Amino acid sequence: MTRLAVVGDIHGNLPALAAVMQDMRRFRVDQVVAVGDNVSWAPFSAQVMEIITREHWSAIRGNHEYYLLDYKTPRAPEHWHEYDLPGWLYEQLQGHWHQVIAGLPDELSLRFPDAPPVRVVHARPGNPWHGLYPTTPDVEVIAALSSVAEETVITAHTHLSLDRRVGRWHLLNPGSVGMPLDGDIRAQYLILEGDATGWRAEMRRVEYDLVPVVEAFRQHRLLERYLTTSLILKEHERARCYILPFNRWRKLNRADRPVSLSLIEEYLALSPDGLYLPEYPVEYMMGL
Repeated sequence: MTRLAVVGDIHGNLPALAAVMQDMRRFRVDQVVAVGDNVSWAPFSAQVMEIITREHWSAIRGNHEYYLLDYKTPRAPEHWHEYDLPGWLYEQLQGHWHQVIAGLPDELSLRFPDAPPVRVVHARPGNPWHGLYPTTPDVEVIAALSSVAEETVITAHTHLSLDRRVGRWHLLNPGSVGMPLDGDIRAQYLILEGDATGWRAEMRRVEYDLVPVVEAFRQHRLLERYLTTSLILKEHERARCYILPFNRWRKLNRADRPVSLSLIEEYLALSPDGLYLPEYPVEYMMGL
């Protein structure tokens, strides 16, 4: 039997990752798989990359790695100019870690001797930007996976854990180590055991101390330097969506105004708990 630990969407949250690593020791895993968005948002991206490389984890890139790799290049889309945090990410990781991340794959095919092959993607095959949610219709999931030969697929990106069978595929998402979005701030990851009969998943949740994350935001003066940091910090503290619904609200209602502290305050006055999105329905967020 092969036993894996699967971590996704760490987002530079070192205290959460340390708690997960402590928990996974009891399982004596054969390998750890990191499913992208290992960096960004929390202020410990370099330290997270140090762990991933030192421990020889199997790792892929997510969309946040692209914020680093395409920043200040002709590949960066025009609308990225509205974002402020790629600059902070670049500041943390330029040089050695930038080069390491540039050499990571976008997908993996795991092929252990005693269990079926596994495809690992960040969001969807060939697309790290658009996730597969618990609410994604079966027909859409099947279309997204139609080119995937492996019948077990590990994905991430949504920050929502998932153990779902659709068509011939077993679709798994470990949730988010660094920033869960289901209302429970505990770090999430997945233990996966495989043999000739297939793979079996155990979803894990681990408590960790959020205080060092908040203190690091203040130490680096991120709340002053980058406007959207206040929304990111709320996501850490509440395990709810703030950034995505803010961007959608602004596009629909205040498209003529640049991102500003006053605009963020206006949004929060209207939606102090964030806006529930179709991808994150209230009944799912409540764990029903």
